[in-house]
Amino acid sequence: MLRAVFLITGLTFMLTGLYLYFLPPAVAALLGVAPLWLARVAGGVVLAWGASTLAGSARPDVLRTGALVGGNLLVVASLVAPVIATGSALPATARPVLLGVAALLSVLAIAAVLAFPSRRRRGL
Repeated sequence: MLRAVFLITGLTFMLTGLYLYFLPPAVAALLGVAPLWLARVAGGVVLAWGASTLAGSARPDVLRTGALVGGNLLVVASLVAPVIATGSALPATARPVLLGVAALLSVLAIAAVLAFPSRRRRGL
């Protein structure tokens, strides 16, 4: 289960990073992203984060799982706060997408915490 959480989180970040990296100018104008190079840099960072998470799925440990949970919850906080504060200013399709990504990452963070083996099950 823990490896599945890592894989789903990594794929989510990689797909988001690729989308941001190749963000069409029409979508960037609709969302108010200017300059466009900022979206490209953010896409590269998110893509690298997703690749790192996928690599961490091979041998999840305490540090990697803590980083996964912490990273997911930080992204959730970063997405939900602006949606709540300026939700009406966002395009109609952006609000549900951002809330959906936040919900997915929240569920994955909780699943990682619950799926991490206890000390007894790890043999410590």
